Amino acid sequence: MATTKRTRFSRRLPDHVTDELVNVLGSTDKLFPFNELFEDVYERLKERNAVSGGEEMLRLRAYEKLQNLVTRGLAEKDGKEYRGLERIQEAHSDNLAQQEA
Repeated sequence: MATTKRTRFSRRLPDHVTDELVNVLGSTDKLFPFNELFEDVYERLKERNAVSGGEEMLRLRAYEKLQNLVTRGLAEKDGKEYRGLERIQEAHSDNLAQQEA
């Protein structure tokens, strides 16, 4: 019986998509429909020149990251709208870097 070697991929670079989701959701207490939230994040990423892979691929990545924030209890989903909770800043890469140091 052959055993498979499992390797774990660790991304060391800052996650710009999650950072911008945190910035938008943490800036106000309002509920964002996903399309409006994505447009805000996409504009911020274009300003930082951090857009790669096309808009549709970025939309999928942003949705996946947003669902991860909801699962971790850092964002709230109400129907198809999202709101950042008090601890949303914990997901920002600056905070994660401080925790690892």
